[in-house]
This record gives sequence, C-alpha cells and structure tokens, in this order.
Amino acid sequence: MRVVLAAVIFALMTGTAFAQEKAIPKYGEEEKAKTRSEIEAEKSADQAYKRSLQSIPNQGPSDPWGGVRTDAPKTTASSAKTKKTGSVGAKQ
Repeated sequence: MRVVLAAVIFALMTGTAFAQEKAIPKYGEEEKAKTRSEIEAEKSADQAYKRSLQSIPNQGPSDPWGGVRTDAPKTTASSAKTKKTGSVGAKQ
C-alpha cells in the first residue's frame, strides 16, 4: 500500500513539473508564431526593464578592497641607501 501511495505522489509531482516546462523547439523546427498578446507582453516587459535601468543612479567606480589595501610604502633617503649598500649594520 505504501508503495502504491508513493508512486501516486511521485506521478502527481512529476506531472505538474512537466506542465510548467515550456516546449523547446527541436532542430529544424520553426518557432511558432507569437500571439498578439504575447508580443504586447514582451514589449511591455522590455519597456519596464529599460525604465528600471534608468532609475538606477549612476555611480562612480568602486573599490571593494579599498579599506583593506594600504598605500605603497614611500621610499626615504635612508631606505634608498640601505638598498644600494646592503643592510645598515653590515660590515664590508
């Protein structure tokens, strides 16, 4: 009895999932002509999308790691000498 009930539940769930799937045209098949309401729905959705893009304020470039990154160390006269001659306390 449990097996039959599980099979019925599974069949009902998969049936609704297949009903929601839009048919994909196979290779060589021509796309079906859209109805007038589908064309109008696409146009209104496209216009709404464009209007929503215009409402977004224009922001400058952002640097998400700006607070973590530090500036490069500035070279001073003493650090420039140590690079040329080696370490400060080394005997030559």
